[in-house]
Amino acid sequence: MLSGLIFPTSGRARVGGYDPTERRNEYRRLFALVLGQKNQLWWDLPALESFHLLRHIYGLPKAQFQATLDELVELLQVADKLNTMVRELSLGERMKMELIAALLHRPRVLFLDEPTIGLDVVSQRAVRRFLADYNRRHKVTILLTSHYMADIKELCERVIVIHKGRKIHDGAIDTLNAAEGRQRIIRFRPAAAGWPRDWRPSVGTLEPDDDGALRIHAPSEAVVPVFQEILAAGPVEDLTIQEVPLEDIIAEIFTRA
Repeated sequence: MLSGLIFPTSGRARVGGYDPTERRNEYRRLFALVLGQKNQLWWDLPALESFHLLRHIYGLPKAQFQATLDELVELLQVADKLNTMVRELSLGERMKMELIAALLHRPRVLFLDEPTIGLDVVSQRAVRRFLADYNRRHKVTILLTSHYMADIKELCERVIVIHKGRKIHDGAIDTLNAAEGRQRIIRFRPAAAGWPRDWRPSVGTLEPDDDGALRIHAPSEAVVPVFQEILAAGPVEDLTIQEVPLEDIIAEIFTRA
């Protein structure tokens, strides 16, 4: 809807002072849209030829186009792939080319719909690093939709959670469900002998893990006392503190909603 592809059934939206449903050329020059599951590049052409075609579509001055292209190619390290047919590129290389195509006209707003879907771990990391670096350099507004919590955690300063068409959270990522965020997970593995079977911590909930370890959810301020209780109860082989995964925090928000 924000890109003007779908007309809203009710309500209104404005981006950069424009109504997306009007599909004005001035607005279409303002933003770019990258879909993780759809291509905008021509499948049987080298990516470079698609870039030149986009230059003419947007009416970009040659010098500006070349400067932008050189910067993006350097940031994404794809100089050796520019003359390769798009259909012969790997999924990660293709996504890098899609990002270049979207940014050639220097948009002020970038919409990203699951840009790392299906990518291997190395390609996911490369795309995230590029987006973070490009955002710092050019101050472009980026709106990211993703089910990958790693994308959200590494890229987003503000998080909006939508459930069945209703906004149920909107705020900084570090305040995402503050009560749950103040929880910690203490994970430990008791030694084979000498551990009391009926032991329970004074604070928090105790749960078994699949690999024989035990897990305690406890408030941050109770971590040290619970640590001391564990060590006093019997010998342990391993003991760690973990933050509550973002997936669990999001799931809890959905459950309450």
